[in-house]
Amino acid sequence: MLALVAALTLIATEDIGQLRWIALLLVAALPAFLAPDHRWLAPLGRVAEVAITGLAAGSVAAAADRIGEYAGFGAEVILPYLAVPLLTASLRRRPTEGAALLGVAAVSMVAGGTLMGDPLPITQPGFLAAGGQWLVLGAIVTFAADTMRQFMAPPPPTPQPYAEATRLLTQLRSVARSLPGATLDPGGISEHLLDELRQVAPGERAAVLSTSGGGRLVVLAQSGAERVDWETTLDADSAIADAWATQQPQTANRSQARSHRGGDASSSLVVPLVAGVRTIGLVILEADIAQAYPSPVVAQVTDVTGPAALRLEAALLFDDVRSLATNEERQRLAREIHDGVAQELVMVGYGIDNAQATLPEGAEETAEELRSLRAEVTRVITELRLSLFELRSEVDRNGGLAAAIAEYARTIGTPAGLRVHFTFDESTARLPAATEAELLRIAQEAITNARKHAGASNLWVTCTIDPPYAEITVSDDGKGFADDRPDGRYGLTIMAERAERIRGKLKITPRHPSGTTVAVVLGTAARRDSVRDSVPAPEGE
Repeated sequence: MLALVAALTLIATEDIGQLRWIALLLVAALPAFLAPDHRWLAPLGRVAEVAITGLAAGSVAAAADRIGEYAGFGAEVILPYLAVPLLTASLRRRPTEGAALLGVAAVSMVAGGTLMGDPLPITQPGFLAAGGQWLVLGAIVTFAADTMRQFMAPPPPTPQPYAEATRLLTQLRSVARSLPGATLDPGGISEHLLDELRQVAPGERAAVLSTSGGGRLVVLAQSGAERVDWETTLDADSAIADAWATQQPQTANRSQARSHRGGDASSSLVVPLVAGVRTIGLVILEADIAQAYPSPVVAQVTDVTGPAALRLEAALLFDDVRSLATNEERQRLAREIHDGVAQELVMVGYGIDNAQATLPEGAEETAEELRSLRAEVTRVITELRLSLFELRSEVDRNGGLAAAIAEYARTIGTPAGLRVHFTFDESTARLPAATEAELLRIAQEAITNARKHAGASNLWVTCTIDPPYAEITVSDDGKGFADDRPDGRYGLTIMAERAERIRGKLKITPRHPSGTTVAVVLGTAARRDSVRDSVPAPEGE
């Protein structure tokens, strides 16, 4: 722009002395060019550019008038430079500065037209017209540039949810592999946290709890000489509910466990695990002495729990993603089986029925073969329907794990002629959703094996849940495994893998006098007084 106005000035005035204005513009532009982000240096440089341009308009108009040129033409050759500081201010989204620059431009043009030359340029209509024209153009540049930039900007990219999901999951996989120990297990992280806290704070009992939805908490890990039934509702009047609501550590002179029968001298500390602005869990420490958790101890505990909250949140999020993906895949398989193989087998059955109906008299051997084939197709269809039920079975948030296992055992066992016996010993606390899902799948596989392969008449299902401890036992009075190796069977291998995934143990033992017992144990054995009395269901249900 400087080169353009310099050339036009020489053409309009034929006076090389007028180039002094171009030199002044060059000096005034240097601050905005060299320090464009400076708080006040760059704006002052733009003010100087506008003021010099207005004064130069009067001088160049007078010089042009002296050689017989139109005064307005003289002003027109220098005023285009106004676009430079005005556009810069607009692009930097400074409308107030732009308005101030327009005011400075108007004042400087009046001053230049009044002080420069004889006759005065301000008295020339051409000068007034040129000045007014460029003030209007400057206002358009100042106030319309931002709107024009938004209008001309390319539209935002269309969201690609699957591409974004792929990118995020790829990052998650890479990060998970690079974690210390490559673990994203909430139970393992919680147990490690309790081990760390044991070094800095006294206590006979400790637990890590996290939310499971529905305003209840689940026990992720627990330590101590005895197992207790912790308060897991967030609407109760307790230090647990207060810590969750306030996101601040809470101390109390009583136990937070419903089943603890300690003396009057008892102390508890509840520390929220806060990741960002969200509470993702609680740490509970208890000691059988008074005033066990003064402020210095609380500070030491929070120093340990702060970093652990982020690790636990990552593990819980990973668990949620894995559960969602697993459930979606099971539903997809169920839909494909129902709409594909199951429908085709039904059509095969109809075809066999039609063939039987059209057999000529005397074809008894063929009729018998068709009846056998029809019975086999019916059996396979029944197996498929039971498989669909298994794929779609989930642990209801309100019903619990024991209810889900009981429903499955009744649905599977009754058509097969199995007499099912239930024994439930279930705490009011809940296991994490991912753990309950894995235990349900293990129980389903054990019940299915007993129905399909054992030839049993009776099935005993025992469910003991006292988070974080759980034990599911499925026994039958069938033929057992004889001399076969149980770990060589695919279904049993899957059960072992599921148990390992939740850090449990799978045990397969013979039952006397006949049959097999499959048990999965999670955690250490519970105290009998820590849960409500066992409730055996009526036999045969």
